Amino acid sequence: MTEQLAPGDAAPDFSLTDADGNTVALSDYRGRSVVVYFYPAASTPGCTKEACDFRDSLAPLNDAGFAVLGISPDLPEKLAAFRDAESLTFPLLSDPDRSVMTAWGAFGEKQNYGKTVQGVIRSTFVVNADGKIDKAMYNVQATGHVDRLRREIGV
Repeated sequence: MTEQLAPGDAAPDFSLTDADGNTVALSDYRGRSVVVYFYPAASTPGCTKEACDFRDSLAPLNDAGFAVLGISPDLPEKLAAFRDAESLTFPLLSDPDRSVMTAWGAFGEKQNYGKTVQGVIRSTFVVNADGKIDKAMYNVQATGHVDRLRREIGV
């Protein structure tokens, strides 16, 4: 069973490569709140829907002090194509060895069409300005998830 994070836990730090080949670290965001979400694959229907919902909600999230980071196992080149195709305006980060996903409990056994498989567990976290987890949401649905998150954090 994958170890899951809970509110109050320290958010595991990471340094990952973004779509442009730059290194982005969670610690770069210390002092502000961050929504970190993990998704299985760029340019797939569910992941596109979720990314576009974050894009469309980015201004109110930013205005409320939240940055958004999306993380998948895709390589930077694929992330850049996804970002450009969907006009995404927040960083997409590459975790090809899934080590960050594993540390956050977002990679492991999950149900897929009734079968138990190893894979990315669609998950969203709210990390506060002190680097602690305020909200940990596992096995979220791509559709409607961002609206639910915004209601729960009052944005």
